[in-house]
Amino acid sequence: MADDDDVDLLIDSWSDRLESVDLTPLDVMSRLRRAALALAEVRSAVFKEAGLGDGEFEVLAALRRIDPHGVGPTRLLSLVTCDITTLKRRVARLLGRGLVNREGAPDGARGTLITLTPAGRARVDSTMEHLIMREREMLAPLSPEDVVGLERGLRQLLDGAEQARRRRAAGDAPS
Repeated sequence: MADDDDVDLLIDSWSDRLESVDLTPLDVMSRLRRAALALAEVRSAVFKEAGLGDGEFEVLAALRRIDPHGVGPTRLLSLVTCDITTLKRRVARLLGRGLVNREGAPDGARGTLITLTPAGRARVDSTMEHLIMREREMLAPLSPEDVVGLERGLRQLLDGAEQARRRRAAGDAPS
């Protein structure tokens, strides 16, 4: 085929060696992996243009999505994909750049709250708008129906992967 891409060549190569094996999973997952890598590149570029690291954006976005009065470190940790030490470093960097505040809990309660500053809110909002625009560009080759079908299929794929992960964690055999 004249329009073969790298995945087609990979599948062709394996089909010559594993003639009796259905390579559909390799075909789909290889394309999914390449799409994920392309998305990671886009996201990193958008965050870099905004003067943020991937993890810093994640913290700002989590704060923007939840309580405008701030959250404690434990709640914030549940919303991001890092450990507490990494979160503390990210918050410290954002504090130093004036994008978040750390305040004592109201009413004399024990603990601290982390909140967005107006500059942090403006940065995360503009970054999110730019990110959505770039992700829309990635989806542009697809029809609206294809986008809906892709979203539906990915949701099913991820639900199935999560169920399989839970079964493995529970020690159950795959079904």
